[in-house]
Amino acid sequence: MARTARFDRQVALDRAVELFWSRGYYASSMKQIEGALDMRPGSLYATFGNKSGLFAEALRTYAQRSGHDFQQNISASQSPVEGLKRYLRSFGKPCGDEASAPAKACMLVKTLLELNAEDAELRTQVEAMLENVERGLRDLLERGKQAGELRADVDCARLARLLQTQIIGLRAFAERNVPHEQVEALAEDMVSLLDTYAVNRH
Repeated sequence: MARTARFDRQVALDRAVELFWSRGYYASSMKQIEGALDMRPGSLYATFGNKSGLFAEALRTYAQRSGHDFQQNISASQSPVEGLKRYLRSFGKPCGDEASAPAKACMLVKTLLELNAEDAELRTQVEAMLENVERGLRDLLERGKQAGELRADVDCARLARLLQTQIIGLRAFAERNVPHEQVEALAEDMVSLLDTYAVNRH
């Protein structure tokens, strides 16, 4: 029974991610949450406490999913920089069925822009998650520099911030009704930007 309960909880969290990602925190009513998760109010409150508690867990689920995607791209590549290029190119790929897919902008960034001062705890959680993403990019760049793929004078912390800014901008841009080819080309531009910091092999 415990195994089934854990599975059901994860299904509920996955559904919560899709709802909050597409509608936002404030625009998602409890009635909509109950419908999306297929849970009665009593069960929902017993499991997650309240709307804020559910949202906090949904954010963690989203962050874990994003972290898994990051590691998958790195693991499938032969070097740190090639892995990062693969990761950057992934932002130019279609998100699936446009009619049902959630908004393309990062859920963490959308949440950061949406939350007000009354939800400082959630905002702090999002800030920490974005800092973790930036740290992951920085560590990967450091590995690339140690492997001789990037120039010795590259400021990896600054470049990580720049790349995170580029990723955030691209995902926001992708929300516009623009041809997919434009988004894919912009992802390639991010890769080209990374190339300017590479060691010249010639």
